[in-house]
Amino acid sequence: MGQIHELNDILADQIAAGEVIERPASIVKELVENSLDAQSKRVDIIVENAGLDSIRVIDDGQGIAADDVELAFKRHATSKINSRQDLFRVQTMGFRGEALPSIASVADVELTTAIADATAGRTVHLRGGKLVTNQPAPARRGTDVRVTELFFNTPARLKYLKSPQTELARITDIINRLALANPQVAFSFTHNGKEIFRSAGNDNLQQVIATIYGIQAGRKMLAVQGTDNDFRVTGFVSLPELTRASRQYITIMINHRYVRNYALTKAIIQGYESKLMVGRYPVAVINIDLDPVLVDVNVHPAKWEVRLSKEDQLAKLIAQTIRQRIAQENLIPDVDADRFTPQPDPDLVDDLNRRLNEAAASYGVDQADTAGASSAAVTSPLPTSTAKAGADTVDSQIPSPVIIHQSSELNSARMKEFDARYQDESLPALFNDSGRPAADSQPTAPVQTENLELDVHDKSDQETGRFPDLQYIGQLQGTFLLAQASDGLYIVDQHAAQERINYERYRQEIGQVSADQQTFLVPLVLNYSTVDALTISNHADVLASVGLHLEHFGQNSFLLRSHPTWFKEGQEEDTVREMIDWIIKDGKLTVQQFRMKTAIMMSCKRAIKANHHLDEREARALLHRLPQCENPFNCPHGRPVTVHFNDRDLEKMFKRIQEAHVPYADDFDDHDF
Repeated sequence: MGQIHELNDILADQIAAGEVIERPASIVKELVENSLDAQSKRVDIIVENAGLDSIRVIDDGQGIAADDVELAFKRHATSKINSRQDLFRVQTMGFRGEALPSIASVADVELTTAIADATAGRTVHLRGGKLVTNQPAPARRGTDVRVTELFFNTPARLKYLKSPQTELARITDIINRLALANPQVAFSFTHNGKEIFRSAGNDNLQQVIATIYGIQAGRKMLAVQGTDNDFRVTGFVSLPELTRASRQYITIMINHRYVRNYALTKAIIQGYESKLMVGRYPVAVINIDLDPVLVDVNVHPAKWEVRLSKEDQLAKLIAQTIRQRIAQENLIPDVDADRFTPQPDPDLVDDLNRRLNEAAASYGVDQADTAGASSAAVTSPLPTSTAKAGADTVDSQIPSPVIIHQSSELNSARMKEFDARYQDESLPALFNDSGRPAADSQPTAPVQTENLELDVHDKSDQETGRFPDLQYIGQLQGTFLLAQASDGLYIVDQHAAQERINYERYRQEIGQVSADQQTFLVPLVLNYSTVDALTISNHADVLASVGLHLEHFGQNSFLLRSHPTWFKEGQEEDTVREMIDWIIKDGKLTVQQFRMKTAIMMSCKRAIKANHHLDEREARALLHRLPQCENPFNCPHGRPVTVHFNDRDLEKMFKRIQEAHVPYADDFDDHDF
């Protein structure tokens, strides 16, 4: 009898599930993508114990017809493609027909669904790939999928899962990426009964970014848009001042499908040129619309990786689009003067809030109302009264507080009555001469509402223009230049400024290589290993483009008889070897990239160093040349050239502008409450 035999369907499904279902996050991804393909406008994800106990995805999509529910769990059964031609024009998230059968083969799955105008829906229950029940269910347009007992029949897979915290982080990351790719869909994510994430689904991508990364990050995002004959690039990228330590905050979508592509990620970083610090990466969300013919998504079952036609053309478009957008911005960072403002001790604030809440309870105020306003307690203390004869007496003398939970309540009749009552009254003193709260005092702190506008503050519209006209004041410690403009004080790093000026000059000189060469008195002999020598030989044309004409001198040696005249005297050999090391390290360097790296190296070597004292003439000349640069904001390594203290920052630092008084717990005695 032969040894070759055909695997049964369940075992084949479990093997295939190893490629599709790696962890709970994989299940969330596949189920949510099915919801998106069903044109859902709302998707709710409910997870228990990081997905190890339960994963539930509910949507309001098209649903599945009753006759197709059982067929949907058959391998390679799909409604998204019909022919070979469709395979090369895929416009849906899924198309392989592997997700549902793979999930069902390693878990317990219950699916309830109904289509529009159906008199009844359908519920199907599968366990380990075997059908348990298939019966009618109440009709509700959309689909509800619940997955439990993940990997119950493949315990070897279960033991390789990470900690619940790690698995939850993976699920959260997947949902974040899907929300960024589909801002028109309202997502909600709940874990163990606690809501983790919610998006509005109003097609506002910047608002989704702010929800995920924070409002301050959302305000530092720049909208980008670029097109050519084949591609349309849209999205948001962060200002160079907003960076992260890894590339994980770069999200790339192709036709609103999240993908991982090193070449496109590299193009986004290149768009910043030298505006990023070494080892720092931007926050970016980029979507690329293209003809499905130009992309092959049928590379891996998980569909993370894709193959792109004209990838180099797309990379250039992305880099150019980002470069042109950032070039419009004033990138001088403002100093945050708020850090110079004393803040109340958090422990004292908590103690004060506790005592205020106890006072509220004694006055008969609902604790549920005061809990929502606890963050404002220290700036808006509750009204006090000298009369404490009883709750009824207090209620008759003290107006109940107006608690505002959302902005729409500001137009309520209660607020209008409050405004009419107090608009003509002068503000009473909060404290009497003895330092205790006045008996008739009322909260005087104005209601502060968070400004949720996410438009980036465009510094290019300032009176000073894109870069201010700096007037020299003096030098600090031989390292920094102090200057002023109409909008405040500027501190300039003289080394970074000189580096930027040199870089742009060398970049131009290197790009215009002439026949001007300086001959070595004794030719320079360069010896390398066989592998390195082959790499150098293959890129001899790139080296020649910057004036290094190497001659073969033996098997693994090269002879250099001259060098460009712009090399710094005394550093010729070091410069040559460093330039050749770049070619060896990155053999894919283009002429343009190589010239840029060479210019960066030369600009740093020729720049003035720290603790070098400049006279007034030299300092003024440096400040005069800096605004003439294409990018006067950063040195070639991404460090800021100057920082800005505006007039308000200076006034706050010297207490010419003072914040509203924030009472501390020590300002009160227990009997004051």
